[in-house]
Amino acid sequence: MNAEPDPRTSFETSGADLEAAVHMYQDAYGSDGFRATRTDRAFSYRFRVTGDDTMSFRSTRFDARMEGEVESGDEYVVMWLADGGGIVDVGRQEVAFRPGTPMMFPTGRPFAFDLQDVRQSLVQFERTFLERVAAEEHGTQPAPLVFDHTQAPRTEDLRRWNTQVQRAAETVLGNGPVSPLVLAETARDTALALLRTFPHTALAPDVTLPQGATGRVREAVEYMHAFAHTPITTTDVAEHVGLSVRGLQQAFQRQVGSAPNGMLRGIRLDRVREELRRSAPGEVTVAAVAVRWGFAHLGRFSGAYAARFGEYPRDTLHG
Repeated sequence: MNAEPDPRTSFETSGADLEAAVHMYQDAYGSDGFRATRTDRAFSYRFRVTGDDTMSFRSTRFDARMEGEVESGDEYVVMWLADGGGIVDVGRQEVAFRPGTPMMFPTGRPFAFDLQDVRQSLVQFERTFLERVAAEEHGTQPAPLVFDHTQAPRTEDLRRWNTQVQRAAETVLGNGPVSPLVLAETARDTALALLRTFPHTALAPDVTLPQGATGRVREAVEYMHAFAHTPITTTDVAEHVGLSVRGLQQAFQRQVGSAPNGMLRGIRLDRVREELRRSAPGEVTVAAVAVRWGFAHLGRFSGAYAARFGEYPRDTLHG
């Protein structure tokens, strides 16, 4: 009987040519415009990826400063550092990235980074695979996942995540033969550990759209639902669908009879209500939830909330 072929593929490269390294990383992340500058370390780099189409492990050593912009695209990515650091999501929801705490790539949109002298590891999941596992875990239909990269996981969850990653690495990066079934089970176990560790929201696959919304207005509303947790504005929405701000406003008025900024504010109010209804009074405060969803003026927020839902947010939380 012939042994099953090893389902893993692997790629590794290293060197001391800064320009060649920049081109390699641009190719690896499907981007361009990366900028690298030397630091006080002698420059060298090493890049390795091993896995299959479902899950892969990557490791990077880069002894210089690198700036650029990437988008996760068809992948969900967890990354962590053994050395070095910098800023992730520069200019938006900035997070200091340093050794000790894993972080998700910001999801669903490009993000800028500025990192220096890193020893970095990553686990990447193919998008539809992780969404299917999430649907089974949550008892829903597969849908895009939105991870909050600014929220650190709980300590006990991180311990379980680290344990599972070590087990998975022994399988994926080990020298012994691995069957497709073993690799599939390892990917599933690691995906479940990710979902139980990193805060996220599964978007409803059947987002309720305003009656009459078609074309770019429909796309704009779907985009608002997907990224209401981020500091997007009407300008961002207009750019996403290829319209001017005035063009977007006119399209909304014509099709759904409302303004896009009002639609976005309503979506965020709905998210606040969902979170308050899921929470207990001792777990959260109305102010903390409101601020998390972009409502800085609590008096105006309470009035808008009461007008939309017929009760004040504190009543929802205590109900």
